[in-house]
Amino acid sequence: MRRSSTLWKAYTIAFISSFCVMVIELIASRILAPYIGVSLYTWTSIIGIILGGIALGNYVGGRIADRYASPLVLVSIFFIGGLATIGILPAIKIVTSISWFSDLPVMLHFTLKTFFIFFLPSFILSMVSPTVIKLALADLGQTGGVVGAIYAFSTAGSILGTFMTGFFFILWFGIRMMVWLVAGALILTGVLSWFLWKTPDRWRFNLKNIITWSLMLCVVAASLVLFQHRSDWQSDYTKESNYYSIRVMDEMGVKVLVLDHLIHSYVIPDDPGFLKYDYLKIFEELVRYASKDNAAPHLLHLGGGGYSLPRYLEKFYPQSRNEVVEIDPEVTEVARAELGLSPNTVIKTHNRDARLFLIQRPPVDKFDFVVGDVFNDLSTPYHLTTLEFDKLVKANMTADGIYMINIIDHYERGRYLPAFIHTLRQTFKYVYLMGTSDNWKGAGLSTYVIAATDRQFGFNEYETHISAGGKATVGKFHDVAELEAYLTARNPILLTDDHAPTDILVASFPR
Repeated sequence: MRRSSTLWKAYTIAFISSFCVMVIELIASRILAPYIGVSLYTWTSIIGIILGGIALGNYVGGRIADRYASPLVLVSIFFIGGLATIGILPAIKIVTSISWFSDLPVMLHFTLKTFFIFFLPSFILSMVSPTVIKLALADLGQTGGVVGAIYAFSTAGSILGTFMTGFFFILWFGIRMMVWLVAGALILTGVLSWFLWKTPDRWRFNLKNIITWSLMLCVVAASLVLFQHRSDWQSDYTKESNYYSIRVMDEMGVKVLVLDHLIHSYVIPDDPGFLKYDYLKIFEELVRYASKDNAAPHLLHLGGGGYSLPRYLEKFYPQSRNEVVEIDPEVTEVARAELGLSPNTVIKTHNRDARLFLIQRPPVDKFDFVVGDVFNDLSTPYHLTTLEFDKLVKANMTADGIYMINIIDHYERGRYLPAFIHTLRQTFKYVYLMGTSDNWKGAGLSTYVIAATDRQFGFNEYETHISAGGKATVGKFHDVAELEAYLTARNPILLTDDHAPTDILVASFPR
Protein backbone atom coordinates (compact mmCIF):
# COMPACT_ATOMS: atom_id res chain seq x y z
CA MET A 1 0.00 0.00 0.00
CA ARG A 2 2.82 2.39 0.95
CA ARG A 3 4.60 1.60 -2.33
CA SER A 4 1.45 2.40 -4.31
CA SER A 5 0.97 5.65 -2.41
CA THR A 6 4.54 6.73 -3.18
CA LEU A 7 4.09 6.07 -6.88
CA TRP A 8 0.88 8.07 -7.06
CA LYS A 9 2.60 10.99 -5.36
CA ALA A 10 5.33 10.78 -8.00
CA TYR A 11 2.77 10.57 -10.82
CA THR A 12 0.85 13.59 -9.49
CA ILE A 13 3.95 15.71 -9.02
CA ALA A 14 5.25 14.90 -12.52
CA PHE A 15 1.80 15.69 -13.92
CA ILE A 16 1.64 19.09 -12.21
CA SER A 17 5.15 20.17 -13.17
CA SER A 18 4.64 19.29 -16.85
CA PHE A 19 1.23 20.93 -16.81
CA CYS A 20 2.85 24.16 -15.57
CA VAL A 21 5.71 24.00 -18.11
CA MET A 22 3.21 23.71 -20.95
CA VAL A 23 1.11 26.58 -19.60
CA ILE A 24 4.24 28.73 -19.60
CA GLU A 25 5.06 27.69 -23.17
CA LEU A 26 1.55 28.50 -24.39
CA ILE A 27 1.34 31.90 -22.72
CA ALA A 28 4.88 32.78 -23.82
CA SER A 29 3.66 33.80 -27.28
CA ARG A 30 1.01 36.08 -25.80
CA ILE A 31 3.53 37.57 -23.36
CA LEU A 32 6.00 38.32 -26.16
CA ALA A 33 3.35 39.53 -28.61
CA PRO A 34 3.29 43.19 -27.45
CA TYR A 35 7.03 43.40 -28.04
CA ILE A 36 7.95 41.19 -31.01
CA GLY A 37 4.58 40.14 -32.41
CA VAL A 38 3.36 36.60 -33.03
CA SER A 39 4.98 34.98 -36.02
CA LEU A 40 6.70 31.83 -37.14
CA TYR A 41 9.90 33.28 -35.66
CA THR A 42 8.24 33.91 -32.30
CA TRP A 43 6.94 30.36 -32.02
CA THR A 44 10.20 28.85 -33.27
CA SER A 45 12.14 30.77 -30.62
CA ILE A 46 9.73 29.79 -27.84
CA ILE A 47 9.62 26.09 -28.70
CA GLY A 48 13.37 25.86 -29.23
CA ILE A 49 14.31 27.69 -26.03
CA ILE A 50 11.84 25.83 -23.82
CA LEU A 51 12.86 22.46 -25.29
CA GLY A 52 16.46 23.43 -24.60
CA GLY A 53 15.54 24.26 -21.01
CA ILE A 54 13.71 20.95 -20.65
CA ALA A 55 16.67 18.98 -22.03
CA LEU A 56 19.25 20.67 -19.81
CA GLY A 57 16.90 20.56 -16.82
CA ASN A 58 16.43 16.82 -17.20
CA TYR A 59 20.17 16.30 -17.44
CA VAL A 60 21.11 18.50 -14.48
CA GLY A 61 18.14 17.24 -12.48
CA GLY A 62 19.26 13.68 -13.04
CA ARG A 63 22.77 14.44 -11.80
CA ILE A 64 21.39 16.18 -8.72
CA ALA A 65 18.94 13.34 -8.08
CA ASP A 66 21.74 10.75 -8.12
CA ARG A 67 23.58 12.58 -5.36
CA TYR A 68 21.04 14.49 -3.31
CA ALA A 69 17.54 13.14 -4.02
CA SER A 70 15.27 13.98 -1.08
CA PRO A 71 11.86 15.57 -0.47
CA LEU A 72 13.67 18.76 0.56
CA VAL A 73 15.41 18.98 -2.84
CA LEU A 74 12.08 18.42 -4.57
CA VAL A 75 10.45 21.17 -2.49
CA SER A 76 13.36 23.50 -3.32
CA ILE A 77 12.92 22.89 -7.04
CA PHE A 78 9.23 23.80 -6.87
CA PHE A 79 9.89 26.92 -4.78
CA ILE A 80 12.71 28.14 -7.01
CA GLY A 81 10.59 27.30 -10.06
CA GLY A 82 7.72 29.36 -8.65
CA LEU A 83 10.00 32.36 -8.08
CA ALA A 84 11.51 31.95 -11.56
CA THR A 85 7.99 31.96 -13.00
CA ILE A 86 7.18 35.20 -11.18
CA GLY A 87 10.47 36.52 -12.54
CA ILE A 88 9.09 36.24 -16.07
CA LEU A 89 7.14 39.47 -15.56
CA PRO A 90 10.01 41.80 -14.55
CA ALA A 91 12.27 40.01 -17.04
CA ILE A 92 9.90 41.09 -19.82
CA LYS A 93 10.29 44.75 -18.88
CA ILE A 94 14.06 44.52 -18.60
CA VAL A 95 14.75 42.46 -21.71
CA THR A 96 12.32 44.32 -23.98
CA SER A 97 13.45 47.76 -22.84
CA ILE A 98 17.12 47.30 -23.69
CA SER A 99 18.35 47.70 -27.26
CA TRP A 100 21.16 45.13 -27.21
CA PHE A 101 19.50 42.83 -29.72
CA SER A 102 17.72 45.34 -31.97
CA ASP A 103 20.37 45.42 -34.68
CA LEU A 104 20.67 41.64 -34.89
CA PRO A 105 18.92 39.53 -37.52
CA VAL A 106 15.31 38.78 -36.61
CA MET A 107 15.94 35.11 -35.85
CA LEU A 108 18.76 35.84 -33.39
CA HIS A 109 16.96 38.88 -31.98
CA PHE A 110 13.84 36.90 -31.09
CA THR A 111 15.78 33.87 -29.83
CA LEU A 112 17.90 35.88 -27.39
CA LYS A 113 14.93 37.75 -25.96
CA THR A 114 13.03 34.51 -25.52
CA PHE A 115 16.06 32.89 -23.87
CA PHE A 116 16.48 35.54 -21.19
CA ILE A 117 12.78 35.46 -20.30
CA PHE A 118 11.75 31.79 -20.47
CA PHE A 119 14.81 29.56 -20.29
CA LEU A 120 15.27 29.64 -16.50
CA PRO A 121 11.75 28.55 -15.44
CA SER A 122 11.63 25.74 -18.02
CA PHE A 123 15.12 24.60 -16.95
CA ILE A 124 14.27 24.51 -13.22
CA LEU A 125 10.87 22.84 -13.58
CA SER A 126 12.34 20.12 -15.79
CA MET A 127 14.43 18.95 -12.82
CA VAL A 128 11.25 17.65 -11.19
CA SER A 129 10.82 14.44 -13.20
CA PRO A 130 14.34 13.01 -12.58
CA THR A 131 13.98 13.81 -8.89
CA VAL A 132 10.61 12.13 -8.42
CA ILE A 133 11.80 9.14 -10.44
CA LYS A 134 14.74 8.73 -8.08
CA LEU A 135 12.50 9.05 -5.02
CA ALA A 136 10.01 6.52 -6.43
CA LEU A 137 12.52 3.82 -7.44
CA ALA A 138 12.53 1.53 -4.45
CA ASP A 139 12.62 -1.65 -6.56
CA LEU A 140 15.17 -1.59 -9.38
CA GLY A 141 13.44 -4.58 -10.94
CA GLN A 142 10.51 -2.31 -11.82
CA THR A 143 12.55 0.61 -13.12
CA GLY A 144 11.11 0.49 -16.65
CA GLY A 145 7.51 0.42 -15.48
CA VAL A 146 7.98 3.24 -12.95
CA VAL A 147 9.90 5.50 -15.34
CA GLY A 148 7.44 4.83 -18.15
CA ALA A 149 4.44 5.58 -15.95
CA ILE A 150 5.97 8.80 -14.60
CA TYR A 151 6.73 10.03 -18.13
CA ALA A 152 3.21 9.03 -19.22
CA PHE A 153 1.70 11.14 -16.44
CA SER A 154 4.12 13.93 -17.28
CA THR A 155 3.01 13.87 -20.90
CA ALA A 156 -0.65 13.78 -19.83
CA GLY A 157 -0.02 16.91 -17.78
CA SER A 158 1.51 18.61 -20.82
CA ILE A 159 -1.50 17.66 -22.95
CA LEU A 160 -4.03 18.93 -20.41
CA GLY A 161 -2.01 22.10 -19.87
CA THR A 162 -2.03 22.72 -23.63
CA PHE A 163 -5.78 22.32 -24.06
CA MET A 164 -6.79 24.16 -20.88
CA THR A 165 -4.50 27.12 -21.61
CA GLY A 166 -5.33 27.46 -25.30
CA PHE A 167 -9.07 26.93 -24.95
CA PHE A 168 -9.94 28.35 -21.53
CA PHE A 169 -7.30 29.81 -19.20
CA ILE A 170 -6.13 32.73 -21.36
CA LEU A 171 -9.72 33.81 -21.91
CA TRP A 172 -10.71 33.30 -18.28
CA PHE A 173 -7.75 34.83 -16.46
CA GLY A 174 -5.57 36.82 -18.86
CA ILE A 175 -1.87 36.28 -19.47
CA ARG A 176 -0.34 38.01 -16.46
CA MET A 177 -2.74 36.45 -13.99
CA MET A 178 -1.88 33.09 -15.52
CA VAL A 179 1.78 33.66 -14.60
CA TRP A 180 0.78 34.29 -11.00
CA LEU A 181 -1.51 31.27 -10.90
CA VAL A 182 1.24 28.99 -12.25
CA ALA A 183 3.71 30.37 -9.70
CA GLY A 184 1.17 29.86 -6.93
CA ALA A 185 0.46 26.29 -8.07
CA LEU A 186 4.19 25.49 -8.06
CA ILE A 187 4.77 26.90 -4.59
CA LEU A 188 1.67 25.15 -3.24
CA THR A 189 2.83 21.86 -4.79
CA GLY A 190 6.18 22.35 -3.09
CA VAL A 191 4.49 22.82 0.28
CA LEU A 192 2.27 19.75 -0.23
CA SER A 193 5.27 17.70 -1.32
CA TRP A 194 6.99 18.57 1.94
CA PHE A 195 4.02 17.37 3.95
CA LEU A 196 2.94 14.37 1.85
CA TRP A 197 6.34 12.81 1.24
CA LYS A 198 7.69 10.83 4.15
CA THR A 199 10.41 12.93 5.76
CA PRO A 200 12.20 11.76 8.91
CA ASP A 201 12.37 14.20 11.81
CA ARG A 202 10.27 16.78 9.96
CA TRP A 203 8.91 18.21 13.22
CA ARG A 204 12.09 18.00 15.29
CA PHE A 205 13.31 21.34 16.60
CA ASN A 206 16.79 21.60 15.11
CA LEU A 207 18.79 24.05 13.02
CA LYS A 208 18.10 22.29 9.69
CA ASN A 209 14.31 22.41 10.19
CA ILE A 210 14.41 26.00 11.42
CA ILE A 211 16.26 27.07 8.27
CA THR A 212 13.95 25.00 6.03
CA TRP A 213 10.76 26.40 7.54
CA SER A 214 12.13 29.94 7.51
CA LEU A 215 13.04 29.73 3.83
CA MET A 216 9.64 28.29 2.94
CA LEU A 217 7.87 31.10 4.78
CA CYS A 218 10.12 33.69 3.12
CA VAL A 219 9.32 32.35 -0.36
CA VAL A 220 5.58 32.40 0.33
CA ALA A 221 5.74 35.87 1.90
CA ALA A 222 7.88 37.27 -0.93
CA SER A 223 5.47 35.90 -3.52
CA LEU A 224 2.50 37.50 -1.74
CA VAL A 225 4.31 40.86 -1.47
CA LEU A 226 5.28 40.80 -5.15
CA PHE A 227 1.70 39.97 -6.11
CA GLN A 228 0.33 42.76 -3.92
CA HIS A 229 2.56 45.32 -5.66
CA ARG A 230 2.43 43.80 -9.15
CA SER A 231 1.01 46.98 -10.72
CA ASP A 232 4.31 48.75 -10.00
CA TRP A 233 6.34 46.60 -12.38
CA GLN A 234 4.13 44.68 -14.79
CA SER A 235 2.38 46.09 -17.86
CA ASP A 236 -1.39 46.15 -18.04
CA TYR A 237 -3.61 46.07 -21.10
CA THR A 238 -7.14 47.13 -21.86
CA LYS A 239 -8.04 43.54 -22.67
CA GLU A 240 -6.30 40.26 -23.34
CA SER A 241 -7.92 37.84 -25.74
CA ASN A 242 -7.04 34.50 -27.27
CA TYR A 243 -5.59 36.42 -30.22
CA TYR A 244 -4.18 39.73 -29.02
CA SER A 245 -2.99 41.85 -26.16
CA ILE A 246 -5.30 44.81 -26.76
CA ARG A 247 -4.47 48.30 -25.56
CA VAL A 248 -6.28 51.58 -26.16
CA MET A 249 -4.44 54.85 -25.51
CA ASP A 250 -5.76 58.40 -25.62
CA GLU A 251 -3.62 60.97 -27.44
CA MET A 252 -5.35 64.36 -27.16
CA GLY A 253 -8.79 63.03 -28.05
CA VAL A 254 -7.54 60.52 -30.60
CA LYS A 255 -7.91 56.90 -29.51
CA VAL A 256 -5.01 54.67 -30.51
CA LEU A 257 -5.69 50.94 -30.85
CA VAL A 258 -2.64 48.74 -30.30
CA LEU A 259 -2.88 45.02 -31.02
CA ASP A 260 0.13 43.20 -29.61
CA HIS A 261 3.03 45.55 -30.44
CA LEU A 262 1.60 47.20 -33.55
CA ILE A 263 -0.57 50.32 -33.78
CA HIS A 264 -3.58 49.37 -35.89
CA SER A 265 -5.87 52.38 -35.76
CA TYR A 266 -6.16 56.03 -34.86
CA VAL A 267 -9.80 56.83 -34.17
CA ILE A 268 -11.81 59.87 -33.07
CA PRO A 269 -14.91 58.19 -31.64
CA ASP A 270 -17.22 61.12 -32.44
CA ASP A 271 -15.81 61.73 -35.92
CA PRO A 272 -16.18 58.79 -38.35
CA GLY A 273 -14.75 61.02 -41.09
CA PHE A 274 -11.27 60.92 -39.54
CA LEU A 275 -8.90 58.70 -41.52
CA LYS A 276 -5.36 58.84 -40.16
CA TYR A 277 -3.53 56.46 -42.47
CA ASP A 278 -2.87 57.24 -46.13
CA TYR A 279 -3.69 53.68 -47.17
CA LEU A 280 -7.21 54.13 -45.77
CA LYS A 281 -7.56 57.32 -47.79
CA ILE A 282 -6.47 55.40 -50.90
CA PHE A 283 -9.07 52.71 -50.13
CA GLU A 284 -11.71 55.43 -49.90
CA GLU A 285 -10.54 56.98 -53.18
CA LEU A 286 -10.84 53.63 -54.94
CA VAL A 287 -14.36 53.17 -53.58
CA ARG A 288 -15.29 56.70 -54.70
CA TYR A 289 -13.82 56.18 -58.17
CA ALA A 290 -15.33 52.75 -58.79
CA SER A 291 -18.72 53.54 -57.22
CA LYS A 292 -19.56 56.69 -59.11
CA ASP A 293 -22.44 54.85 -60.81
CA ASN A 294 -23.30 52.74 -57.76
CA ALA A 295 -24.75 54.55 -54.77
CA ALA A 296 -25.05 51.37 -52.71
CA PRO A 297 -21.78 49.45 -52.94
CA HIS A 298 -21.46 46.19 -51.02
CA LEU A 299 -18.14 45.90 -49.18
CA LEU A 300 -16.43 43.12 -47.26
CA HIS A 301 -13.70 44.23 -44.86
CA LEU A 302 -11.19 41.55 -43.91
CA GLY A 303 -9.97 42.72 -40.51
CA GLY A 304 -11.89 45.07 -38.25
CA GLY A 305 -9.30 46.76 -36.04
CA GLY A 306 -10.66 50.18 -35.09
CA TYR A 307 -13.41 49.99 -37.75
CA SER A 308 -12.10 53.25 -39.26
CA LEU A 309 -13.05 52.62 -42.89
CA PRO A 310 -16.39 50.87 -42.24
CA ARG A 311 -17.50 53.75 -39.99
CA TYR A 312 -16.39 56.28 -42.61
CA LEU A 313 -18.31 54.53 -45.37
CA GLU A 314 -21.38 54.12 -43.18
CA LYS A 315 -21.50 57.91 -42.73
CA PHE A 316 -20.54 59.17 -46.19
CA TYR A 317 -22.05 56.31 -48.20
CA PRO A 318 -25.26 55.81 -46.21
CA GLN A 319 -26.66 53.33 -48.76
CA SER A 320 -23.53 51.19 -48.71
CA ARG A 321 -23.55 47.78 -47.07
CA ASN A 322 -20.49 47.01 -44.99
CA GLU A 323 -19.62 43.60 -43.61
CA VAL A 324 -16.57 43.08 -41.41
CA VAL A 325 -14.82 39.79 -40.78
CA GLU A 326 -12.84 40.19 -37.55
CA ILE A 327 -11.51 36.97 -36.06
CA ASP A 328 -11.30 38.34 -32.51
CA PRO A 329 -14.65 39.19 -30.88
CA GLU A 330 -12.79 41.09 -28.16
CA VAL A 331 -11.47 43.56 -30.75
CA THR A 332 -15.04 44.20 -31.83
CA GLU A 333 -16.11 44.70 -28.20
CA VAL A 334 -13.30 47.22 -27.66
CA ALA A 335 -14.37 49.06 -30.82
CA ARG A 336 -17.89 49.28 -29.42
CA ALA A 337 -16.84 50.27 -25.93
CA GLU A 338 -14.07 52.77 -26.68
CA LEU A 339 -13.70 53.51 -30.40
CA GLY A 340 -17.12 54.86 -31.32
CA LEU A 341 -18.65 51.85 -33.04
CA SER A 342 -22.33 52.52 -32.39
CA PRO A 343 -24.52 49.76 -30.95
CA ASN A 344 -27.06 50.84 -33.59
CA THR A 345 -24.62 50.52 -36.50
CA VAL A 346 -25.75 48.81 -39.68
CA ILE A 347 -22.22 47.45 -40.11
CA LYS A 348 -22.49 43.68 -39.91
CA THR A 349 -19.67 41.88 -38.09
CA HIS A 350 -18.66 38.25 -38.46
CA ASN A 351 -16.25 37.12 -35.72
CA ARG A 352 -14.50 34.32 -37.52
CA ASP A 353 -11.56 33.54 -39.76
CA ALA A 354 -11.80 35.36 -43.09
CA ARG A 355 -11.05 32.35 -45.27
CA LEU A 356 -13.47 30.10 -43.41
CA PHE A 357 -16.13 32.80 -43.75
CA LEU A 358 -15.73 32.93 -47.53
CA ILE A 359 -15.67 29.15 -47.84
CA GLN A 360 -18.89 28.69 -45.90
CA ARG A 361 -20.97 31.57 -47.29
CA PRO A 362 -22.94 30.97 -50.51
CA PRO A 363 -21.35 33.26 -53.17
CA VAL A 364 -24.74 34.55 -54.29
CA ASP A 365 -24.85 38.06 -52.82
CA LYS A 366 -21.49 39.18 -54.17
CA PHE A 367 -19.29 42.04 -53.05
CA ASP A 368 -18.32 45.09 -55.09
CA PHE A 369 -15.22 45.55 -52.96
CA VAL A 370 -13.18 43.30 -50.72
CA VAL A 371 -10.81 45.21 -48.43
CA GLY A 372 -7.84 43.24 -47.09
CA ASP A 373 -6.49 44.92 -43.97
CA VAL A 374 -4.92 42.00 -42.12
CA PHE A 375 -1.24 42.92 -42.24
CA ASN A 376 0.26 42.51 -38.77
CA ASP A 377 4.00 43.04 -39.03
CA LEU A 378 5.69 39.62 -39.25
CA SER A 379 2.50 37.68 -38.67
CA THR A 380 0.51 38.18 -41.85
CA PRO A 381 -1.98 35.28 -41.96
CA TYR A 382 -0.34 33.27 -44.72
CA HIS A 383 -3.58 31.49 -45.66
CA LEU A 384 -4.99 34.88 -46.73
CA THR A 385 -2.17 35.51 -49.21
CA THR A 386 -2.22 32.47 -51.44
CA LEU A 387 -3.43 31.75 -54.96
CA GLU A 388 -6.20 29.56 -53.58
CA PHE A 389 -7.46 32.38 -51.36
CA ASP A 390 -7.34 34.87 -54.23
CA LYS A 391 -9.58 32.59 -56.27
CA LEU A 392 -11.96 32.34 -53.32
CA VAL A 393 -12.11 36.13 -53.04
CA LYS A 394 -12.81 36.50 -56.76
CA ALA A 395 -15.62 33.92 -56.59
CA ASN A 396 -17.32 36.15 -54.00
CA MET A 397 -16.96 39.38 -56.00
CA THR A 398 -18.99 40.96 -58.78
CA ALA A 399 -17.59 40.82 -62.31
CA ASP A 400 -16.01 44.28 -62.01
CA GLY A 401 -15.31 44.05 -58.27
CA ILE A 402 -12.07 45.26 -56.72
CA TYR A 403 -9.92 43.46 -54.17
CA MET A 404 -7.90 46.08 -52.27
CA ILE A 405 -5.04 45.14 -49.93
CA ASN A 406 -2.62 47.17 -47.85
CA ILE A 407 0.86 45.71 -47.52
CA ILE A 408 4.06 46.76 -45.77
CA ASP A 409 7.39 46.03 -47.44
CA HIS A 410 10.57 47.63 -48.75
CA TYR A 411 10.02 48.51 -52.40
CA GLU A 412 13.55 47.81 -53.64
CA ARG A 413 14.82 45.14 -51.25
CA GLY A 414 11.58 43.48 -50.19
CA ARG A 415 10.42 40.08 -51.42
CA TYR A 416 6.90 40.01 -50.06
CA LEU A 417 5.43 42.81 -52.21
CA PRO A 418 6.47 41.35 -55.59
CA ALA A 419 5.37 37.85 -54.51
CA PHE A 420 1.94 39.17 -53.48
CA ILE A 421 1.46 41.02 -56.77
CA HIS A 422 2.70 38.06 -58.83
CA THR A 423 0.25 35.75 -57.06
CA LEU A 424 -2.71 38.08 -57.59
CA ARG A 425 -1.89 38.32 -61.30
CA GLN A 426 -2.63 34.61 -61.69
CA THR A 427 -6.29 35.29 -60.79
CA PHE A 428 -7.09 38.87 -61.81
CA LYS A 429 -6.61 40.51 -65.22
CA TYR A 430 -5.30 43.76 -63.76
CA VAL A 431 -3.22 44.26 -60.62
CA TYR A 432 -2.32 47.86 -59.76
CA LEU A 433 0.23 49.05 -57.21
CA MET A 434 -0.42 52.36 -55.46
CA GLY A 435 1.56 54.50 -53.04
CA THR A 436 1.64 58.10 -51.88
CA SER A 437 4.59 59.27 -53.99
CA ASP A 438 5.72 59.12 -57.61
CA ASN A 439 9.26 58.40 -56.41
CA TRP A 440 9.02 54.63 -56.27
CA LYS A 441 12.72 53.90 -56.08
CA GLY A 442 13.03 56.12 -53.03
CA ALA A 443 9.91 54.80 -51.34
CA GLY A 444 11.82 52.38 -49.12
CA LEU A 445 10.02 50.56 -46.32
CA SER A 446 6.45 51.78 -46.52
CA THR A 447 2.78 50.86 -46.72
CA TYR A 448 1.42 50.24 -50.21
CA VAL A 449 -2.01 49.48 -51.63
CA ILE A 450 -2.63 46.78 -54.22
CA ALA A 451 -5.84 46.80 -56.26
CA ALA A 452 -6.71 43.55 -58.07
CA THR A 453 -9.63 43.52 -60.49
CA ASP A 454 -10.90 42.45 -63.90
CA ARG A 455 -11.75 46.04 -64.86
CA GLN A 456 -9.21 48.38 -66.37
CA PHE A 457 -8.52 51.66 -64.61
CA GLY A 458 -8.02 54.94 -66.41
CA PHE A 459 -5.31 56.71 -64.43
CA ASN A 460 -6.16 60.17 -65.77
CA GLU A 461 -9.85 59.53 -65.27
CA TYR A 462 -9.15 58.44 -61.69
CA GLU A 463 -7.19 61.58 -60.86
CA THR A 464 -9.79 63.84 -62.49
CA HIS A 465 -12.66 62.22 -60.62
CA ILE A 466 -10.96 62.17 -57.21
CA SER A 467 -9.63 65.74 -57.45
CA ALA A 468 -12.95 67.14 -58.64
CA GLY A 469 -13.67 68.43 -55.14
CA GLY A 470 -10.49 70.47 -55.07
CA LYS A 471 -8.30 68.00 -53.17
CA ALA A 472 -5.26 66.32 -54.68
CA THR A 473 -5.34 62.56 -54.90
CA VAL A 474 -3.51 60.67 -52.18
CA GLY A 475 -3.00 57.51 -54.22
CA LYS A 476 -0.39 57.44 -56.97
CA PHE A 477 -0.42 54.58 -59.50
CA HIS A 478 2.75 52.74 -60.39
CA ASP A 479 3.42 52.88 -64.12
CA VAL A 480 2.24 49.58 -65.64
CA ALA A 481 5.32 49.03 -67.83
CA GLU A 482 7.69 49.86 -64.98
CA LEU A 483 5.78 47.53 -62.66
CA GLU A 484 6.22 44.74 -65.20
CA ALA A 485 9.96 45.40 -65.32
CA TYR A 486 10.07 45.53 -61.50
CA LEU A 487 8.43 42.13 -61.18
CA THR A 488 10.70 40.60 -63.82
CA ALA A 489 13.76 41.85 -61.97
CA ARG A 490 12.52 40.57 -58.62
CA ASN A 491 11.73 37.06 -59.91
CA PRO A 492 8.94 36.63 -57.31
CA ILE A 493 7.72 33.31 -55.96
CA LEU A 494 4.12 32.15 -56.30
CA LEU A 495 2.33 31.99 -52.94
CA THR A 496 0.24 28.83 -52.64
CA ASP A 497 -1.28 26.85 -49.79
CA ASP A 498 1.65 24.48 -50.16
CA HIS A 499 4.33 27.18 -50.21
CA ALA A 500 3.63 30.55 -48.59
CA PRO A 501 6.67 31.56 -46.48
CA THR A 502 5.23 35.00 -45.73
CA ASP A 503 6.95 35.40 -42.35
CA ILE A 504 10.30 34.74 -43.96
CA LEU A 505 9.62 37.12 -46.86
CA VAL A 506 8.98 40.07 -44.52
CA ALA A 507 11.65 39.29 -41.91
CA SER A 508 14.70 40.83 -43.55
CA PHE A 509 14.48 44.18 -41.75
CA PRO A 510 15.37 45.11 -38.14
CA ARG A 511 12.44 45.12 -35.72
